[in-house]
Parts: sequence; structure tokens; C-alpha cells
Amino acid sequence: PGLYETLLHNKPLRAAIVPTALDWLDLVPSHMDLIGAEVELVQAEDRQTRLKNALAQVQSSYRYILIDCPPSLGLLTLNALCAVETVLIPIQCEYYAMEGLSQLMGTVERIRGAYNPAIEVEGVLLTMYDSRIKLANDVIKEVKKVFAEKVYKSIIPRNVRLAESPSFGRPVITYDFSSRGSRAYLKFAQEFLRCQGMPAEALPALKKEVQMAIENQANEKVQTVAQISPVQP
Repeated sequence: PGLYETLLHNKPLRAAIVPTALDWLDLVPSHMDLIGAEVELVQAEDRQTRLKNALAQVQSSYRYILIDCPPSLGLLTLNALCAVETVLIPIQCEYYAMEGLSQLMGTVERIRGAYNPAIEVEGVLLTMYDSRIKLANDVIKEVKKVFAEKVYKSIIPRNVRLAESPSFGRPVITYDFSSRGSRAYLKFAQEFLRCQGMPAEALPALKKEVQMAIENQANEKVQTVAQISPVQP
């Protein structure tokens, strides 16, 4: 079962959880069937709280639960906004992203008034930044005018490795730990945790823990290849 079965057929969310190469990270994968869920949920009872009810079964097992929303304001995004405590907004340093941001904030306000009075904006993360483009710098200025202290200091640059890693089915930190994109996202993770009140002395350990997990994963792959490779005469 996957998220589709959880939302449409009330299957337990725990059954859809899969482990990852990182011991402290679990994942509930998406599926093409979720495209149909937008249509099927329209006639469903409690359609806006399906995800919230499912998460209640596993919430106590995790310190943080991150929900990656589609780039639209349909029923799947509505479910996510009804289920969360805060919203973290990644915004591309481009003009049309600014237009979409105003629509998103209007939706958040409506969700707060109708379904989830506790919802707040956690912060805004600037992404796909290219310092050579004047518009990118203009977008940063405008976002900071609106959100002020809510804008994270960490900025995610345009990076080839970030674009490549999804095609290999891997997060960028395990695809190329030393790339600019990996370093930027790790810096952001540390900033996010600092804002959550994590002790300062624990933050360097986070980077070391990630690197060790990646090295262990690489060693396991090398051993596996060595085991299946034919012995050369």
C-alpha cells in the first residue's frame, strides 16, 4: 500500500512507510495514482482531513514530519495544509514564483480561518539562486520586504548536481556530498534545527553523522560489487 491507498481506502499509513539509506530518515513514497486522488477525493467525506487523520497514527514516532506538496493548490495540498503545524515555503528566485507566493499565502489564510487555526509560516527558503542574474537579487529583496525575519539566511544555488540527483533516485547529499547544492542544503538543515532550538554543540555532529551514513552506504555498495564480480584468473 502507498499514500493513495491511505487517503482513498483508509489503509494504515505505517504500512506505506519505507526505510532509506539513512537510519534516521523514513519515507512514504508518492505514486502516479495520486493524480486520480484529486478527482476521487472530491466526493469523499472529510476529504480535507484524510492526511491529518492518517498522520495521527505515526506522529509520536517522529520528531519531524515533512510533507512535500505538489506545485498546485488542489485537494492534496489542502490535505497537507490541514495536517501541518507550520509551512516551509521554498521559492525560486524568479518572477513567476513571486506571483505564486501571493496565491499560496491567500490559501494559507483561508485554511487558518476554516480548518486549521494553528497553521503558521515556518520560514521561506530561497532556491535556484544565480548571483549573475539581476532578477534573482530583486526577488530576494522583495521576499525579505514581505517576510523579513522569516527568510532563512541559507540560499540554495543553481547546481548541476541538484538537477542530476533525482534521475538517479537519490537525494543530493548521497549523490554528491561535496557539491555546492549538498553543502547549501546541509547548511540550511543546520539553520532550520537551530531555529527549532537544537543545542549549538549538536549541529556539527549532524554533518558528521550524515557523512558517516553516506560513507557506510558507499562501503556496502563496494562490498556488494566485490561479492558478485567474477573472480579473474
